Amino acid sequence: MKFCVTWNIPQDKWLPVLKTFGAMTPKERADVGEGVKLIGRWHDLVSRTGVAIFESDDVKKVQYYALRWNPYMELTIAPVVEDEEAVAVTRHIAG
Repeated sequence: MKFCVTWNIPQDKWLPVLKTFGAMTPKERADVGEGVKLIGRWHDLVSRTGVAIFESDDVKKVQYYALRWNPYMELTIAPVVEDEEAVAVTRHIAG
């Protein structure tokens, strides 16, 4: 299952987050926890927001990762589906 995680970093947390994230190695940034795969992560640095797509069979594992950053930013997690999955759902509902 795929999950979309969005974040918004308050102004007073911005510089500490930049310093922490900027000091991380690529391996550290890629460590999203056991049972979670990072599909991609995109940042809008100007608005202090971003989005990431994760894949996992357990939302608790995604939440565990998000809790690492939760003290510094507001995060949301929502399950998402790809086009063909959305079409299958739509066809089932619309008949």
